[in-house]
Amino acid sequence: MTQDLFLYNSLTGNKTKFEPISPPFVGLYVCGPTVYSDVHLGNCRTFLTFDLLFRYLTHLGCKVRYVRNITDAGHLENDADEGEDKIAKKARLEKLEPMEIVQRYTVGFRHVTGLFNMIPPSIEPTATGHIVEQIEMVKEIIAKGFAYEVNGSVYFDVVKYQDTFKNYGDLSGRKIDELIAGAGGEKRTLEGQDEKRNPVDFAIWKKASPYHIMRWVSPWGEGFPGWHLECSAMSTKYLGEEFDIHGGGMDLKFPHHEAEIAQNNACCGHGGPRLWMHSNMLTVNGKRMGKSEGNAFLPEELFAGSHPLLEKGYSPMSVRFFMLQAHYRSTLDFSNEALGAAEKGFRRLTDALDFLPALHPGTASDFDWTNWKKEVYAAMNDDLNSPMAIAQLFEAVKRLNSIREGKEQISAEHLSDIQAFIPHFVRDVLGLADESKAGAQEDNLAPKLMDLIINLRNEARFRKDFQTSDIIRDALKEAGVQLKDGKEGTGWEKL
Repeated sequence: MTQDLFLYNSLTGNKTKFEPISPPFVGLYVCGPTVYSDVHLGNCRTFLTFDLLFRYLTHLGCKVRYVRNITDAGHLENDADEGEDKIAKKARLEKLEPMEIVQRYTVGFRHVTGLFNMIPPSIEPTATGHIVEQIEMVKEIIAKGFAYEVNGSVYFDVVKYQDTFKNYGDLSGRKIDELIAGAGGEKRTLEGQDEKRNPVDFAIWKKASPYHIMRWVSPWGEGFPGWHLECSAMSTKYLGEEFDIHGGGMDLKFPHHEAEIAQNNACCGHGGPRLWMHSNMLTVNGKRMGKSEGNAFLPEELFAGSHPLLEKGYSPMSVRFFMLQAHYRSTLDFSNEALGAAEKGFRRLTDALDFLPALHPGTASDFDWTNWKKEVYAAMNDDLNSPMAIAQLFEAVKRLNSIREGKEQISAEHLSDIQAFIPHFVRDVLGLADESKAGAQEDNLAPKLMDLIINLRNEARFRKDFQTSDIIRDALKEAGVQLKDGKEGTGWEKL
């Protein structure tokens, strides 16, 4: 099963042999999205990393309970317990109910992960669905003496916690004295900061201001849970007070994951997961991807090639393959050249899968396929080294092409094994779906969808609702489809 699997533990800074608490069962928790905007590519890389882990553990025979939450309340505009809830703010700007915002972007998130062929988690809990559990955890932390209530808000006492457990900052490398000094001393005048005993303390329950939309009744008055508390409550509910793996993006190490460890220790006496895993960030042409840099783009822009930095669009599986060609702990740089190379490499791999079933065995094997297979597993067992595993796949592709051309032979036994193993590894472990079939379905679907849209627009024009008609026309043009009105009706073409 997992006896040869080593994973990098962000808490210890070392690769460690993975030994499930209760084999063959594995508990995996991953911090999901805050659903107030479209999911970006940095998020996608994180979720793809843990999709790969989920798939590989399953391949090894583990029974994985994969929990990935949806944050639909409590995530403020920054990490200092200030500002408005991100979802409530978006709802206020768009004059919608917060749950409309949640629904829109949750659906969008699931759509994008589906395009990337990510397997849905076993459980996808929401913060708003677990208010009771969060309130109970706050009560327990207060009872243990590691939190205090002020004017309806409850704050985690980081300094007292550190005096007891002496491990705050071990995950992120932060020092409490430096954090206090960086915060401007013992007191701050920002909203809510004067309530804290120390500036490093963080809210686990926040009193709702009069304008705050999302609020719940608690023993401390109407309020809402702290962002950090949500994951502690949901992970322990579904995976237990101690579980195997907690994952997320590297940007969550501090303060989010550091706070989770402290909350779990304060409430339960230990830090929750045995092993912490973090994926690294994305860059674009050597610069960190971000809105301030003007180089951030959404997955749909990448697929359509509609961003100014892109020369063309790339299919979801080409992008997934591109991401898998970099180790999850290394930075990954997006460029047209790198994406183009990945697209060609993925096509080579797909071509080999297409002709593999038609190969004929020879009398013996000219290549050591048994050792090759061991090398594939050795790569994956070395902290999910997908780049090295893919390099082994390309070695196999080279050999298979030689067999097809009659330059090499493969025995019947090896051919049967390889014809089963390679497609399974590519499709089920790496998660690289067959886009030729998906493309055929899309080719049939697109005309039907366009007929429907054109009919809706024609109905709007018949009602003299020209505003709606123009909105449909302009939205299609923005998406790369040009409508053509003529005497024989309305046609369309891709721009």
